[in-house]
Amino acid sequence: MSRKKVLLVDDVRLLLELEKTFLKNLPVDVIVASNGADALSMVHSERPDLIYMDLNMPVMDGSTCCATLKSDPVTKNIPIIMVTTAGKEEDELLCRKAGCDEFITKPINRNEFLDKGRKCLIDFERRTRRIPYSGQIKYINNGEEATGAITDISRGGLFVAAGHDVLPDASIDFSFTIHLPEEKLVVGSKGRVAWQNMPPNPRKPDYPQGFGMEFTKIDPKIISLIDEFFFSTLLKS
Repeated sequence: MSRKKVLLVDDVRLLLELEKTFLKNLPVDVIVASNGADALSMVHSERPDLIYMDLNMPVMDGSTCCATLKSDPVTKNIPIIMVTTAGKEEDELLCRKAGCDEFITKPINRNEFLDKGRKCLIDFERRTRRIPYSGQIKYINNGEEATGAITDISRGGLFVAAGHDVLPDASIDFSFTIHLPEEKLVVGSKGRVAWQNMPPNPRKPDYPQGFGMEFTKIDPKIISLIDEFFFSTLLKS
């Protein structure tokens, strides 16, 4: 499956960098524009699959750009998520009138940012290829330490086989051990419960009971390790 392309539009560089960090572990290509006029040009040359666009920008504001894209038969089906200032009802009405698909408010919440992306774009958060991996994981569930079995892993997260419920979207502390050829590396960090696989209607019937976990805070060196060791060594074995 080809990678999705996401366009971020904002005249504030700091906010663009923040949004980039939200997307860094997803299999998407990120492109940026600093105003609505640049965004129009970028959309026609790059054909993004999803757009996050700030409302208030110089040269051309976000509502004008959004309305222009939604009125063009070539670009009208590209989902647009507008970014507005919290508490301003007139901003929301302006964005809706422009034809946006969703909107979020500043300060931007990471979970909301990604949830809106999932809602607007099928396979937005589809991970890079998962590979089988067997190992024990310890984590905190409802304030108590619990254990489960890792069944597969990717650079963005892993699946945990566990016989109890966990709260969807819950933030959890976890630790597990990666067995390298010459050493054992204990990985401890934070994750988010992205989805559950529980009876009587499991999301993936071929998976055991448990949950999929997204890495939300993890050393980039560990991501590189997963890339290099798991995907290079294990897939070739």
